[in-house]
Amino acid sequence: MNHDLNTRILWSKAGISGAALGIGSGIFIFIGQAAGNIGSPVAATALSFVLWAIKFTGCIWLMRFFMKRLCAEYGDATNAETFRFGMATALFSALIYSAVNLANIMFVSPDLFAAQMQEIMSSYSSMLDSNSMSMIEKMEEDYPQISFFSTLIYCFLYGTVLSAILSRNIPSRDPFANFEK
Repeated sequence: MNHDLNTRILWSKAGISGAALGIGSGIFIFIGQAAGNIGSPVAATALSFVLWAIKFTGCIWLMRFFMKRLCAEYGDATNAETFRFGMATALFSALIYSAVNLANIMFVSPDLFAAQMQEIMSSYSSMLDSNSMSMIEKMEEDYPQISFFSTLIYCFLYGTVLSAILSRNIPSRDPFANFEK
């Protein structure tokens, strides 16, 4: 299926790949929360680290898989096109992951985040003056928006850097392609 790879196809494939990557990453939000409910703090921390490592390597592997699959479907794909594909995939994935995170904060488990903010307030209340405490309270109101945009920017930048690194060798380049005898 070596058709010409145009912008429309690139964005369409990136949307599907980004949705898979974003939903897969979003599932780890809920798995991580469930892991945090383990009785022992040491076990919860260890399990959290293992889940983070699985998610980290899984995201790299999935991005590489989607980029290689694009090159397999479109043999004429260049390194620049795979980079654009990876960047678009990162954008869609970041949007979906950020939306899942926002829904979790606002609708699925708002009591968990309210309890965390109360813990922060009680922990730092003796060290902060009244102005700082009021700023923390104000930040609590804006936390869902702050979390959405910071997660969106972080995930997009991470995906862009990852796609830049991976696209240097996807598709594989032949160093002797222009060698003449």
